[in-house]
Amino acid sequence: MLIEKTEIPDVLLITPKVFNDARGFFMEVWNQAEFFKNGLDLKFVQDNHSKSVKGTLRGIHYQKENSQGKLVRVTQGKVFDIAVDLRKSSPYFGKWIGRILSDENKQMMWIPPKFGHGFYVLSDTAEFQYKCTDLYNPKAERSIVWNDKTIGVEWPIEPGTTPLLSPKDVNGLPFEKADVFD
Repeated sequence: MLIEKTEIPDVLLITPKVFNDARGFFMEVWNQAEFFKNGLDLKFVQDNHSKSVKGTLRGIHYQKENSQGKLVRVTQGKVFDIAVDLRKSSPYFGKWIGRILSDENKQMMWIPPKFGHGFYVLSDTAEFQYKCTDLYNPKAERSIVWNDKTIGVEWPIEPGTTPLLSPKDVNGLPFEKADVFD
């Protein structure tokens, strides 16, 4: 398993070792000892799985309390996945990182607590799975508007199309009004 720092060093790109043969493939998705060796002492308490159609945009989401660290991956299809640093004390506050995650590249991203998260579906459908370090708390859920100009995420949306959004995403707050972390 290759664990690499990204432009925001706390966000990690993980490339598992994949063993392919005529029958298919095998890979480790989570290995506590391997993550610990790389400075991550994680305890996961919840696994989530979503399926979305092409053009769906989910995010930018986070929880103010019970902030969740997330190990995210795509098991079918392809998405553009992003993380936004929401820690005022960080030199990367308000910065974002994006990567394409797919069933072909099998890469994963570690998104620490106190980061916003979102993704945009590039394939006809995509199945997205993530392990969380804290439980879902709907009362603590927050959303920053997906197209916030201050953050400036460069979503790979096809010209002339509008992303499929939930009411929560349409009504997300601008970054300057978001309830962020110290």
